[in-house]
Amino acid sequence: MSELPKPTGSPAHQNVTFPSAGSTAHGYLALPPSGQGPGVIVIQEWWGLTDHIADVTRRLAAEGFVALAPDLYGGNVAHDSAEALRMMQALPIPSGVELLSGAVDYLLGLPEVTSETVGSVGFCMGGGFVLYQAAADPRVSAAVPFYGVIRGELPDFSGLKAQVLGHYGEHDTGIPVDSLKTLAEAIESQSGITPDLRVYPAQHAFFNDGRAEVYDAGSAAQAWESTLAFLRARLG
Repeated sequence: MSELPKPTGSPAHQNVTFPSAGSTAHGYLALPPSGQGPGVIVIQEWWGLTDHIADVTRRLAAEGFVALAPDLYGGNVAHDSAEALRMMQALPIPSGVELLSGAVDYLLGLPEVTSETVGSVGFCMGGGFVLYQAAADPRVSAAVPFYGVIRGELPDFSGLKAQVLGHYGEHDTGIPVDSLKTLAEAIESQSGITPDLRVYPAQHAFFNDGRAEVYDAGSAAQAWESTLAFLRARLG
């Protein structure tokens, strides 16, 4: 990974609990001004459920969505890239997908959620989990990976029902642009869905406005506006 250390002194953001994977999971839930709207899952970067992810969750709520960021690390937040790598590697993909399935159960069970399916938006590690989750859960109808990191083999996309809008950085050394062709071909050949994978003149984590060394305001704004339009079109 090309991430630089990102000190963070704040604990994980949590304000709700829900049953998942035979246990109790935690997350950060934000409601829209109207009090109700379509449901969206927000999946954290490898740092954890940080200020940035909580802010994205609130931003989605401000745009009319009921947004839930599940805490995949159970309250832990990484303080540097080495710790983040260890925490990510300690989270098996099947375990993360199972926890996310419980988050979808919880979100769709809320009376405030008006949609029958959910959107899924994730960043870095979470972008990879967007694809793993969507491939496994047909209740995800809109999948938006931001520079999604795939660990190991690509998911089996044969059960994918979601449309896919992906955002990637041209100068992301961890996700070569050439690899997106392989990803797109796998999605289309296995599911019949043609993904929309967009490349921006930016680095990895270009959407994270808490990291001045990689943040690209123009690319972030374009990706955000297209994400909102995509979610509204898919979720109503």
